[in-house]
Amino acid sequence: MPVSKRPPALIGWRLLALLYDFFPVLALWFITAGMFTLLHGDAVRGGWLGLLEFAALWLVTGLYTVLSWRRGGQTIGMRPWRLQVVTTAGGAPGTRALWLRYAVGGLSLLCGGLGFWWAWVDRDGMTWHDRASKTRMQRLPKA
Repeated sequence: MPVSKRPPALIGWRLLALLYDFFPVLALWFITAGMFTLLHGDAVRGGWLGLLEFAALWLVTGLYTVLSWRRGGQTIGMRPWRLQVVTTAGGAPGTRALWLRYAVGGLSLLCGGLGFWWAWVDRDGMTWHDRASKTRMQRLPKA
């Protein structure tokens, strides 16, 4: 049972934050793919170079997300909705926990968002990545 007194962020707020975060991430993807195109001289079309590009895109997205979470617990997309990632006790999570949260969250998205939808049946309203990383997303009060 989480020790933090704030209720977890509802799934709708989380999805809105993901939608907002898509835009800065898309810009990072364009830059990363552009570098691959410059180095390769053409669009990457599969093979080991395609896997390397996919890994680079995943890593760049993770760097954006984890660095944002480390600096105040919020990405750009989480700010308008007043969402924040904290430990289950309410403190600032460590880098390892945040990378685990990012990895399990990505796996959840690959499973059709099942780990996100899990929050609707979880007794504490937590997702798979909340549980795995011992973190949670909470909604901050209005300023």
